[in-house]
Amino acid sequence: MTKYWKKFIISVGEISELIAETFYWIFSGQIDRRNTREQMYETGWRSLPVIFLTAIFTGMVLALETGSSTISVFSEPVYLGTIVAFSMIKELAPVLTSVVIAGRVGAAIAAEIGTMKVTEQLDALSTLGTDPIKYLAVPRFIGVISMVPFLVLFADAVGVIGGLLVSVYKWEIPITTYWEDAFSYMYLEDFFHGLIKSVFFALIIVAVSCYKGFSCEGGAEGVGKATTSAVMISMVLILVSDYFITSALVLLGIG
Repeated sequence: MTKYWKKFIISVGEISELIAETFYWIFSGQIDRRNTREQMYETGWRSLPVIFLTAIFTGMVLALETGSSTISVFSEPVYLGTIVAFSMIKELAPVLTSVVIAGRVGAAIAAEIGTMKVTEQLDALSTLGTDPIKYLAVPRFIGVISMVPFLVLFADAVGVIGGLLVSVYKWEIPITTYWEDAFSYMYLEDFFHGLIKSVFFALIIVAVSCYKGFSCEGGAEGVGKATTSAVMISMVLILVSDYFITSALVLLGIG
């Protein structure tokens, strides 16, 4: 047991060092703009289709289940807009979007860097005087952390629209009633609640994925293990940290 705790503490220290060095290069202004734009495109634009499908069907299921449940209690579907909007904006959109990005982008980051590590390309970069963290981690940190909040906003809108479709065509609720229910009780802090969480989730994804890539060893098998480990650890940390971040935001009065 002591062995595993020691390994855990060492890993936390190495990840912290990776994050600190990455942000040092970011704030020093030494950024590869071309590589950063490519990472933003990969994380943002190319993730839109899967985020769209995830969000719209989540919103539709929420409206379907909420309508069915409220009918059994109130004999009619009520507060569908309120429940769908609050659920998507404050919780489901940030968490589901981050889980999807962990599986799609986080896996790619770990695999790319891990492959470069086991084929000694990272050593070649160092020999040529290029810092691997500056060249590889910085663009990926900027790409993921900057794009995930925008993807969450996109998921918010798509999820609420998905709930609207079911509310109108399944439960025959007027569009104006749905929108009034959705936004009458919502404030700007509620949007910030989900966005703030998404920034922390994005940091978890990119930090874990980069660390697993840089620490990869053992050839092709090691790359596979590093990729799987990066995705699983990111997902678990997203779900665990969600509670603590939410508790802190509630204490601060944000949402």
